[in-house]
Amino acid sequence: MKRHTIEPRPGWQQTVEEQGCIYPLTRFPDGSLRPYWDESAYYVFSLPEVEALEEVVGELHAMCLAAAAHIVAEDRFADLGITDPRLTALITESWHRRAEQPSLYGRFDLRYDGDGPAKLLEYNADTPTSLVEAASPQWFWMEERFPGADQWNSLHERLVDAWRRQARLLPPGPVHFAHSDADELGEDLMTVAYLRETAEQAGLTTEALSVERIGWDRISGRFVDEKLRFIRSCFKLYPWEWLTTDPFAPHVLDTLDNGGSTGSTCWIEPLWKMLLSNKALLAILWELYPGHPNLLAAYVDGPRELARTTGYAAKPLLGREGEGVTLHPAGSPAATHEGPHCYQELAPLPDIDGNRVVLGAWVVENEAAGLGIRESSGPVTDGYARFLPHVIL
Repeated sequence: MKRHTIEPRPGWQQTVEEQGCIYPLTRFPDGSLRPYWDESAYYVFSLPEVEALEEVVGELHAMCLAAAAHIVAEDRFADLGITDPRLTALITESWHRRAEQPSLYGRFDLRYDGDGPAKLLEYNADTPTSLVEAASPQWFWMEERFPGADQWNSLHERLVDAWRRQARLLPPGPVHFAHSDADELGEDLMTVAYLRETAEQAGLTTEALSVERIGWDRISGRFVDEKLRFIRSCFKLYPWEWLTTDPFAPHVLDTLDNGGSTGSTCWIEPLWKMLLSNKALLAILWELYPGHPNLLAAYVDGPRELARTTGYAAKPLLGREGEGVTLHPAGSPAATHEGPHCYQELAPLPDIDGNRVVLGAWVVENEAAGLGIRESSGPVTDGYARFLPHVIL
C-alpha cells in the first residue's frame, strides 16, 4: 500500500459530478470550499495485498453474523442499549427470519497501513454512504488515468446481481427508495438514487420519495406514497434507531414485514441490522474472539486496562461521521461520557504524508465487493474527510 501524488484531471469537478458525485467539495467552518473527491493523490495496492484484505473482510463479516446470533441467543440486547421488550422481540424475529428478508450491503472501516494485519474500527451495516464515489467515479478515474490497471471494485455488478437474486423476497409492487430531506449535501440523495439505478438494472420497478413525504393512511393502516399507493417495500437511507423512535415508530412496528405478511412493509435494510450497526458489536466480538489479529480490544462497561496500557477511543453506540468520538491516550485523566459508549483500544490511524487514512471495505450480501479510501487531517475520520481513488498495479 503506497500513496502517490498526481496532477488532477482538467475539469475533474464536472466529470465526477456527471458520474454521480454531486458533492465533490466540502465547505469548512471558515467558509472555504475544499475537495471531498481528491484526485491529487491515489493509493496503490498489490494483488496479493488486496486478496488478503478480501479474506479478512469475509472473515470479519462471518464473525459479525456469529456475534449477532450470540446477542439474540443470550439476550444481550441491553449491551446495545435496546431495552424495549417489543423491539427486542421484533429484532429476534427478524434475525430468525433473515433468509426471508432482503439485505443488501455494508461497509467495514479498517485501520491498515500495508504493514501488519488490518484492524476493525467499526461496521456500518445499516446506512453506509460513500458508495457512489467508490462504485462509479473511482472506476472511471482508473480507466482514464491507468488504462489496463485493476481496482478492488465489483460493487456495481454485485449490487445488480444482489437485487436480481433477492427479487423473489420482495412483495408485489414497486420498491420505494427513500432518503431524508435533511440531507443538504446530496450524498444521501445520490446514494439512494444510485441504489435505485442498480435495482432497475436488475429488472425491478422502483419509485423515489423522501422519508418525510411517506404518509400514513389511517383507514387502511398502511404507509403510502405521495400518490396514495401502498408502500409494500422500501429501501431507506434512514437509520433504524430513528425509524423505531420517531413519532411514526408505533406504525412502523405494527406493520413490520418480518417475512412476507400481507398488509405490512418490507424495509431494506431489515430490522436485524440493528445488531450490526451498533458499536457495542465491537465489544461482543472481542468477548467472542479475544486476541483475534483483526480486532481491537473493546468493552462497554468502561475502558478497563486500556486506560493505562494502549489508551482508548470512546465511541457512542450510535452515530456516524465520527460524531462524539473522543480519544484518550494511555494514562490520561479519567473522563466521563454521557450515554452508553463502546471503549475500544486506541489504534491511531496511519499517518501518511500528514494524512490520516482509513479503508472502507464494502460487503454486498455476504461477500467482499470493493474499497473506498478516506483521508482526514485530524485523528478522527469526520465529515471533513476526503475520498481518494486507488488502483491495483
